[in-house]
Amino acid sequence: MTLSEVLTQQLDREVPRSRKALQQVPDDRSDWKPHDRSMAFGYLAFMVATIPSWLARMILDDSLDLAPKDGKKTEVPSFRTASEYLAALDKADAEMRAALSKASDDHLKTNWQLLVAGNVVQQASRFEMLTDTIAHWVHHRGQMTVYLRLMGATVPALYGPSADDKRF
Repeated sequence: MTLSEVLTQQLDREVPRSRKALQQVPDDRSDWKPHDRSMAFGYLAFMVATIPSWLARMILDDSLDLAPKDGKKTEVPSFRTASEYLAALDKADAEMRAALSKASDDHLKTNWQLLVAGNVVQQASRFEMLTDTIAHWVHHRGQMTVYLRLMGATVPALYGPSADDKRF
């Protein structure tokens, strides 16, 4: 099995789980936070919807600078509905699958760097960074389900039944 096939199998499992979580996003709650130091729900849901596009960038680019010295930052759209987050997930998933379909094992074994203000803060093979980022995605999706619970929204069954969703 190729590394691309391993990653594709992970996406085949995790994208539908993210879809189930994003389907529960309540309208107009993007500014909600469980605590002053917590990130806003909308930004968290945006990350759950778009992390697959990060994976595509990790395949296509040699690095990502989270705080470029030129000050250019990624603009985060302000989505308000589950359908907007789901459309973003569909777009990100398509971007990732397109990039992955062209990636050889040799390419996935090459170095990739995460930068902050031009300084390397993490580097490893693309494959290792991709699998770490998928774990990061799962973490944020779990965090999002906690927010859903605290807002009184339905928490979907993702890896097994939830208190709200007994189907599995």
